Amino acid sequence: MAKPRPLLRALVELTNAANGARPLARDGYPTLPVFAFGWPTSEMSPLYMAGSMLDALRRGIRGDFRGRRGRIAVLLTALAWGILWLIHRRNVAAQPHFEEPLREALGDDYQEIAEKAKATRRRKIGMPPHGRVRRRYVERADTVQYGPHGRVNRADIWRRADLPRDGKAPVLLQVPGGAWAIGMRRPQAYPLLSHLADHGWVCVSIDYRVSPRNTWPDHMVDVKRALAWIKEHIAEYGGDPDFVAVTGGSAGGHLSSLAALTADDPQFQPGFENADTSVVAAVPIYGRYDWVSTQGGGRKEFLALLQKFVVKKSLAKNRQVYADASPILRVRADAPPFFILHGQDDSLIPVREGRRFAAALRAVSTSPVVYAEIPHAQHSFDFYYGSPRAHYTAQAVEEFLYWVQAKRNATLDGLAESAGSAGHDGQGEIALPAPIARWLT
Repeated sequence: MAKPRPLLRALVELTNAANGARPLARDGYPTLPVFAFGWPTSEMSPLYMAGSMLDALRRGIRGDFRGRRGRIAVLLTALAWGILWLIHRRNVAAQPHFEEPLREALGDDYQEIAEKAKATRRRKIGMPPHGRVRRRYVERADTVQYGPHGRVNRADIWRRADLPRDGKAPVLLQVPGGAWAIGMRRPQAYPLLSHLADHGWVCVSIDYRVSPRNTWPDHMVDVKRALAWIKEHIAEYGGDPDFVAVTGGSAGGHLSSLAALTADDPQFQPGFENADTSVVAAVPIYGRYDWVSTQGGGRKEFLALLQKFVVKKSLAKNRQVYADASPILRVRADAPPFFILHGQDDSLIPVREGRRFAAALRAVSTSPVVYAEIPHAQHSFDFYYGSPRAHYTAQAVEEFLYWVQAKRNATLDGLAESAGSAGHDGQGEIALPAPIARWLT
């Protein structure tokens, strides 16, 4: 039997708790283990604390805390519990940081406007966190092939079993993250997908080709192909092909924002150039938006990853390829509404990435751009079911997308009324400004 080392164990627990409260590294390769250990702690601190307390009780009964070292270990462990409790209290108190940016960008009445688009028949109690959540909303027949590349072009369609097949429910495409090298649809974004599906949405979660086996822009082509499939087939599952939004986290945040800014771009649609790949809104979360800049912490390692494994071309000799893949360099006046979220303590993708992208988009876009910066939040803060921040993320995204839908419906109704009046008066058709026409079609 190994000799108990209560002091060493207490120091490890304290270090882990401190890393969860504030990342111990924000630059270079040390950010990888800092994230790997800090993210679960920052989002699941009550479970860590409960487990540590039960284990401390067990070891106390065994006599591990006898003597001076044992007493110091107890004090350090109690301090770790205090930090874990602080983390949880900060998480619970984070809701205003999701709501206030929406209010500032959309107006004080944004929730009232969003209510106009919400389905009248909605379940009041959400899905409790357990491992069978996907099977509740994804039937075997609802896993589909959206592209020609076998298993990596499959998608799960999340929908309530009682959703009418002719329901024209709003649709959300979820693009998974994973450094352009994983791209697994399961189990990413389950809190958001189950929340929206429970409230009458149709959500599509995809796999796509990843590196190093595949090379950029294969990843983006697959996202575009998924959008084209949705526009053509989602009505068969009760979805509205005229209201398709896109979201994703990390690499998925990059891909979803680039998809929203490059509607119908033939560069990313080889062989299906005429397919409609436009979206009505985008919600990128802690994404990478700049593939060109060499300035800032972590950029050296990030660009090395792209050049060696993803793009497989030198940035210096192929700058345009990297620029075309950078959402921050593709901002446009007719961009759809955006809701950008980023954690302030993100150790993998620094928060300035989200700040700069939001500022660049706001400078040119005629549509609303909401930017929510979440204090103390690590990368992947929306992943875990029991996390308050995951719950707040799902609620905020729902409110934003319903606001977009309500505004769009009101605009369409107004145009229909105006067109009817114009036709009655013999005035002919009404010409729309290009940004509005693109958003509505």
